[in-house]
Amino acid sequence: MVSAGAMPARDETTIDILIADDHPMLREGVSAVIAMQPDMAVVGEASTGEEAVALYDALRPGVVLMDLRMPGMGGLPAIEAIRARHPQARILVLTTYSGDAQALQALRAGAAGFLLKSSLRRELLGAIRTVYEGQRHLAPDVAQEIALHAIDEPLTPRETQILQLIASGHANKQIAWALNLAEETVKSGIKNIFGKLHVNDRTHAVTKAARRGIIEL
Repeated sequence: MVSAGAMPARDETTIDILIADDHPMLREGVSAVIAMQPDMAVVGEASTGEEAVALYDALRPGVVLMDLRMPGMGGLPAIEAIRARHPQARILVLTTYSGDAQALQALRAGAAGFLLKSSLRRELLGAIRTVYEGQRHLAPDVAQEIALHAIDEPLTPRETQILQLIASGHANKQIAWALNLAEETVKSGIKNIFGKLHVNDRTHAVTKAARRGIIEL
């Protein structure tokens, strides 16, 4: 395994893997599983998005395992940065969140798959091989969530901002001041949010949006 700036000897029969996750124990666990596979090798580890981008430039791995929530540059902008420079990059997202909104964001950013950390033991190796072969891999729970909300009208960026402030405990007047909006505009936005999320109150809107990955708590 190497750090940015170095290039390992390559075996064309081996799937070189870069792990980007800020939890050392997860990286160690995944590395231990991969080390037992004759057709895979972990060639680098990153704990931030910036490190992941730099290591991809240096190593050009066959597959990147990318966490979405890391300090500094998160997983989504790291995916976008890698794919902008290397359109052929194959990136498999690792996350604890099964929300459809987060999965769609990752796929639109250029990820080839979305894998829940809770299912790593069952799905990791198959998912790596699937993505390496140029196919997509979606965890069943995530695919079901995407299908469930496929025809729902998405929240606008402004509505998402309003909902994030609601989740932080802000009243309508505070939201209006923070976003430089009229209070009536905020009330109208909240009404739209309720309709799009199919909820009747602020608490339900926040919990449902957080579960789907639309906002963060």
